[in-house]
Amino acid sequence: MVTRVFVEKRKGFDVEARHMMADLRQNLGLKAIEDLRILNRYDVSGLSGEEFEAAARTILSEPNVDNVYDENYKVSSEYHVFATEFLPGQYDQRADSASQCVQLLTQGERPLVAAAKIYALAGELTDEDVARIKHHVINPVES
Repeated sequence: MVTRVFVEKRKGFDVEARHMMADLRQNLGLKAIEDLRILNRYDVSGLSGEEFEAAARTILSEPNVDNVYDENYKVSSEYHVFATEFLPGQYDQRADSASQCVQLLTQGERPLVAAAKIYALAGELTDEDVARIKHHVINPVES
């Protein structure tokens, strides 16, 4: 059974998203971006429901700075959304570290963890703008 969770830094702690939004505005000239959200998606298999809940609240997120959403979470339709994840054969340090830490927590078998990064962009962006952002963010060699 695979369980999915989304983790997002709360406003004020979302430094990565603020830096990326500034980068896109300055380097790509996309002044129409009004908001940028970054969520980390984790797919975990090999855990019971209780173990997954413990891992989601202690390893996959930081309770004091993160919002945690279950697998049914939907980003508002006002956002343009895309995701990136490592290609097969590429080393994913985030997923590997999460897997190791969850194994330490449960004292059992190492679970399988897959991670991805979700980008949600708000503003009056054209399809061409979104394509430029994807080209800027996605490294096709690794993700």
